[in-house]
Amino acid sequence: MSEAADVSEPWLLVCDIDDTLTGNSEALRKLWQALKERRNTLSLALNSSRPWQSVDETISTYFPEDFEPEAVITGLGTEIRVRGAWLDSWQQQFKEWPDQRVRKLVTDMGYAAHSSAFQTSGKASFEVAGKDAVHSVLNALTDQGIPFRSVYSGKSDLDILAPGGGKDTAMMHLADILEIAPSRTIAAGDSGNDLALFTAAARAIAVGNARSELIAAMPREKTYHATACHAAGVMEGLIEFGLLTDEEC
Repeated sequence: MSEAADVSEPWLLVCDIDDTLTGNSEALRKLWQALKERRNTLSLALNSSRPWQSVDETISTYFPEDFEPEAVITGLGTEIRVRGAWLDSWQQQFKEWPDQRVRKLVTDMGYAAHSSAFQTSGKASFEVAGKDAVHSVLNALTDQGIPFRSVYSGKSDLDILAPGGGKDTAMMHLADILEIAPSRTIAAGDSGNDLALFTAAARAIAVGNARSELIAAMPREKTYHATACHAAGVMEGLIEFGLLTDEEC
């Protein structure tokens, strides 16, 4: 698909969790083993729409016992931990965003909020089915003068974010913290809420089980669409980009 990556300097691999890394535990084990051997040239960060408590439970129950990524981004880019420590300066920017006001406005329109376990101070998530309904919600927020970003994925998942939030902005901030150039970032994912991440990264991997909503909109000139699913698809993409070898996987 493209020339092999230059591994003389470190790369940052930013992976979605659900249905990207999960779904094939043996493939995940192999991927993690390969990434451990490449720590000096390939740093791994998780990037999930779910808040940290939910993600930590998945890591503790599903991932290999010695799994230790360089960073974990949660809450659709509204929470960042690096080597286990919170980036408080990142979360601080969301404290003044009117998340409770957003939740009240949208629920008053008749749309159900997702469980409180899936909300953060910078992200308000709802079940809103259909593009017309989504547009009505976004128009109402705009009319109220509330600053926001939005992500719509699946059949009815609408996430309203503070302007600085997002999988993409969090990835770029993390790359800056780790002193890795944006041109050396790779995203891996499976759904529409990974699209901004794909757009911001230098290269991207859509796993074989990626949803049609991502496949239809992903930047094809820099995205590798794997044949293999889940973590095996991430490995396939990394091999294609020259960041792993067949022998390592």
